[in-house]
Amino acid sequence: MSAPRFFATADPGPAGLPLIAPWRRVPLDPDYAGSWLVTGDLDGDGRAEIVSARNVNMGDVHHTSAVAVHDLDGSVRWRWGQPGSLGRPGFHHDVACQIHDWDDDGQLEVIICTEGFLVELDGATGAEKRRLPIPPGATDCLVFLDLSGQGRAGDVLVKDRYDTIWAMDRDGRVRWQVHRPGDYLTAHQPLPVDVDGDGRDEVVAGYALLGPDGDTRWVLANEGRFTGKGHLDCARALVPGDRPADWRLALTCCGDGRLMVVDGLGQVCWEYAGPHYESIDIGRIHPGVAGPQLAVDVVPHTGQPGNEIWTYSATGEWLGRLAVGYGRFHTLVDWDGDGLDEIVVPHARGLFDHQGRRLATFAMESQVDLYGGAPYEQGEVGNTVLRGDLDGDGVADLVLTAPAAAYVFTNPSPAGTTAPAGQGSGVNFTFY
Repeated sequence: MSAPRFFATADPGPAGLPLIAPWRRVPLDPDYAGSWLVTGDLDGDGRAEIVSARNVNMGDVHHTSAVAVHDLDGSVRWRWGQPGSLGRPGFHHDVACQIHDWDDDGQLEVIICTEGFLVELDGATGAEKRRLPIPPGATDCLVFLDLSGQGRAGDVLVKDRYDTIWAMDRDGRVRWQVHRPGDYLTAHQPLPVDVDGDGRDEVVAGYALLGPDGDTRWVLANEGRFTGKGHLDCARALVPGDRPADWRLALTCCGDGRLMVVDGLGQVCWEYAGPHYESIDIGRIHPGVAGPQLAVDVVPHTGQPGNEIWTYSATGEWLGRLAVGYGRFHTLVDWDGDGLDEIVVPHARGLFDHQGRRLATFAMESQVDLYGGAPYEQGEVGNTVLRGDLDGDGVADLVLTAPAAAYVFTNPSPAGTTAPAGQGSGVNFTFY
């Protein structure tokens, strides 16, 4: 692989650079909360709340065990579940806890997968609205989608860790189940996307695309790419299209060492093999480069390069390479209103530009590193970052999570990244 077109840099650290002060520091309930967060306006008062959850893990089978909802002033609005030692407050992989207006009444619910059940909680009060039985182990994640063409995400996918996906309607009826789509392991987070424009979602379920009825539309051609032991880490819609051949879907392949872009028919447009790629963000990072661009973290595996974030054009040109202490769970946001996205790396608490230069550091208080490494000199090391409107101005803000608190940083630019509809960050997927 040749050198990147624009930059190959290493993070110098925060010394001598500006600090970005948090707008709010929200302490997390020590008995119920965890490092998994989702945010949204749960009670319709125009202000976002922070939903924090933890899970129980036994042999890589896990279920949500406790939830705490916090107002931005730090108070706890409600709690659910079993506190304390029965759940992990630390961050390891996705926790099946999302917010979604499932009944289409204009109010968000908090929906979780606990042992044996999918539980729907009233977002404002935490009162249990419904409890639907799910198959054993189908507690790995939650994905809401439209399989029936009703014009809204009224159906849900649940899955076990790597083998089986179940599609259910809102009443808990199983529409279909698929074991090892295309004879490969499942994705960490299946991606719903309507590639044929019929109003019903298809599902990037792993190395295969499933139709709305669970039928296999295509399986990625192997041609020596896959070992049979790997799985899809991340899938993102890079370029939407009017017909399947016009779509571009970006994929990372864990254990198979690949970054791939395929069309909606499963044909490979371009790919790179070698490093262990994981999470992908889509945005506009580099000036003068046409189309959307990708930022993807590279994780060190068995002598491969790692702890870096690489950027690519939509056509596969390698654009940049940024070495950081730990690059996972990044996001992109236009922080200065210039129409280009900056790269946010939560573990380094850094804001980086299109040349890989650290512009500023997000200030956090206590000196704790969940991963056991040396903390940065000016505060707590972040776990993840969420992007969404927290202060109600329609511009995307940031929430950096930490073991003991969530830090809210408001976007200083009124022309910055437009936030998703409604307040908060919506769903949270880490592809872990």
